[in-house]
Amino acid sequence: MLEWWASLSILSKILWGVTLAASLIFVIQSILTFIGADVDGASDFDVDPSDMGGDLDGGINLYTFRNFINFILGFGWTAILLKDSVHSKALLLIISALVGIGLVAIVMSLFRALSKMQQSGNIDVNQCAVGCTGKVYLTIPAERRGEGKVQITISNAVREYIALTDGDEIKTGTPIKVVEVINDSTLLVEELTSLIV
Repeated sequence: MLEWWASLSILSKILWGVTLAASLIFVIQSILTFIGADVDGASDFDVDPSDMGGDLDGGINLYTFRNFINFILGFGWTAILLKDSVHSKALLLIISALVGIGLVAIVMSLFRALSKMQQSGNIDVNQCAVGCTGKVYLTIPAERRGEGKVQITISNAVREYIALTDGDEIKTGTPIKVVEVINDSTLLVEELTSLIV
């Protein structure tokens, strides 16, 4: 193993090192995603799309750490596997870059499809949400001065919605009741304890 490593050129050592590091990060990201520990923003270091023009349809950002890792995976492994078969370094770089871009496009389209599946449920919020109870997930500012988030149970499924209130501020963890559906993603709520006289 040491003899093989010593026989590599400096560029080959860098390529192997970066590719193996990207592979390890990819495995960790995949495990976290499948066990549900992949928190928004924890693995995707997003660049502001208004600065870079990278916001795609569906709110999926092109410039993320995950996409960078996917590109390095496609590029690195293609370059490593084809370096003895393709004698032109320029052609090898072009092929490797195309495979990296292709891998990013495939993964982004899968995530886009998954997000559409998640958003399209058979629950009609307008008919089901009013009267439902739940808890505040992110503090709701008083008198509609800002948005918070709530989690409510509809048809035995926990759903998260943007929430407003006409009353006082409602802090995280407080039980709430849905008073009105403002739109498909926003609810008007009130503190549940305020209903008890």
